[in-house]
This record gives sequence, C-alpha cells and structure tokens, in this order.
Amino acid sequence: MAKELPVLQPGRPTGQPSPPIFEKIGIVGLGLIGGSIAIAARTLWPTSLVIAVDNKDVLETAMRLHAIDVAADDLIVLAECDLVVLAAPVKQNIAILAELDDYVRTPAVVTDVGSTKRDIVRAAASLPPRFAFIGGHPLAGAARGGLEYARADLFRGRPWLVTSGHEKLASFIHALGATTRTITADAHDRLVAFLSHLPQLTASALMQVVGEGVGEEALGLAGRGLADTTRLASSPAAMWESVLASNSQELRPLLKYLAAALDAFADHLDDPDAVRSLFDEANRAKSSL
Repeated sequence: MAKELPVLQPGRPTGQPSPPIFEKIGIVGLGLIGGSIAIAARTLWPTSLVIAVDNKDVLETAMRLHAIDVAADDLIVLAECDLVVLAAPVKQNIAILAELDDYVRTPAVVTDVGSTKRDIVRAAASLPPRFAFIGGHPLAGAARGGLEYARADLFRGRPWLVTSGHEKLASFIHALGATTRTITADAHDRLVAFLSHLPQLTASALMQVVGEGVGEEALGLAGRGLADTTRLASSPAAMWESVLASNSQELRPLLKYLAAALDAFADHLDDPDAVRSLFDEANRAKSSL
C-alpha cells in the first residue's frame, strides 16, 4: 500500500453518547462485516474514533457514507488503537496479524471476524504479550457482501462466536446487539463446515448444475422454490476462496459424505419408505432452525 496521510471525517453522529468501551477502534477491511461494525460503533460511541484501513475506493465510499472517522491505506494509522478488528479475507487477516507488532505501539485487544479459526489462532500465538488476541466470528451476514450492504443492526440478536473470554470485547459485542458464545478453534471450524460452508457450496453447485442444464433463458421460468433454495449462490467467490482453503480438512469429507448420500438416494426414488424417511428427517431438522 502507498503510504498516505489519513483522511479525517468531518462531523460526528448526534445523540446521547454512551461511555466508550474502546477509545480508538481500528478496522482492517470494510466489507459487509467490517463496515457494519464501523457504522454501529460510530453510532453507539460518538466519542470513540473509528479508524479504517482498506483500499482507496472502499475508503472513499466509507467516508461518503459517514461510516468511519479516519481513513488510510496503511497500517501505520493503527498505531494507538486499543481495539483492532481484522475483517479482511482469512488469509489476509493472518498476514496482517504478523505485521501488527511493527505498527501498533500500545497494548491492544485484537480480534478477527473470519469464518475459520484454527489457522489464525495458531498464528496469534506469536504475538507479543501486549496484544490480547481473541478469535471471533459473528454469525450474521447477507447473500451479498460489500460495504454497500453494511448496516448498524446486522448483528442484532445474532450469535458471535469467540475462542476465549474477554470482558471488554464481550461488552463491545453485546453493545452491537449480538450474544457471545465461547468455542475452541477446532470445534468452531467443524461447526461452521456443517452450518455455513457446506450449505454455501451445495447452493452454488446446485445453481451451476441447473444453469448448465436448462440454460439462461429457461431459468426465467423458475419459481420461488429454486430462488429460495439457491439464495446463497449469489455470494461472490472473493468472499469464499480463503475460507474454503483454510477449512478444507473439515469440509472435504463433508462434501464426500453429501455426495454419497445423494448417490445412495438416487437408487431409491421409487421407494416410498425411503422418500418418506428423507423428508421426515429433513423436516425435523428444519424445525430447529
């Protein structure tokens, strides 16, 4: 990144301020999650400074939306942050983590919002003692990513998984409207492989097969069933490349298990008992969502 002076946002949100939990909040990556954290933090704590690091185009959008106070394309702007949120893609977060000692001069809480935890928790073990790292993953999102879809209420009522307890970070997360749940990195990656990564790949693969099978013109005849089933297929690859690579050891056997289950069921399409069993078990699981 080219080193440029940070850009300051004029004006602050109005209203009754809450006592700040963190005085200077640094967010690296202003996608859907990072952008939503920025918007919510700037609204909740007008006396805190929300500092963002991203590329120039994203930062210009963030300033126009009044989502942040300080914009810069270099990590040096994080020098005095007491909270650093890594909200870039998973592999990029790990690379940035290794650079924090060179840029952040004061003690700080460091967390991430990536959807895999094993690799980054392992990498965080090499951080100097002045940093407290807590892996994090808000289970909130939308079918489409990007700053333009960010909103302050994205986390309201949603779980936020953390790899260890930390009172100040938990207070910050709760103020955003989420509830925390502590989980080990290994258990986290297995859980999200089932709950998030497998559904995403299934929806994308299904949409690919249907699209190739009927063609673009015929897709216009589809009803709500296909649209609802494949909603996740709108997700951009850039959101998922490093996620899937970093959780391949959990996801690979699940994909093979799903493929085997579908292959086995293909031999029982004319068996009412098999059909009823599949739909009944699916309905029972669905009722728990």
